[in-house]
Amino acid sequence: MNWVIYAILSAFFASLVAIFGKIGIQGVSSNLAVAVRTVVIVVFAWAIVLAEGVIPQLKTWSKHTWTFIILSAIATGLSWLFYYKALQIGQASKVAPIDKLSVALTIILAFIFLGEKPTPGNLIGGGLVVAGVMVAVFVK
Repeated sequence: MNWVIYAILSAFFASLVAIFGKIGIQGVSSNLAVAVRTVVIVVFAWAIVLAEGVIPQLKTWSKHTWTFIILSAIATGLSWLFYYKALQIGQASKVAPIDKLSVALTIILAFIFLGEKPTPGNLIGGGLVVAGVMVAVFVK
């Protein structure tokens, strides 16, 4: 269950992204803010990789791995650009829940593209996420 701890930590730090980002982008270009954020992330990630000593693994990566890691990076970049733009012009308490619709979308896409089998927990949980987003965003 170590993955659960990492997932909870991810959720915690993702919540800080919204708060720190909303504070930081006041009066500046959201795209420039994402670019600066990305440089910091790149330096941070490479420092960890260097400390772990795993750079030689790059030689073993297949074209398939490279392709999908690059596609994932492009999706990440687009997500960040749209997220920061939404944060800049919207309320963090409404933008962040809508962003979390990615949970329900991921469940659906995992069924379609990864062949994962739907379970009652997936379906109910995804539905509750969508319902929660609707309540958080549209109920006054």
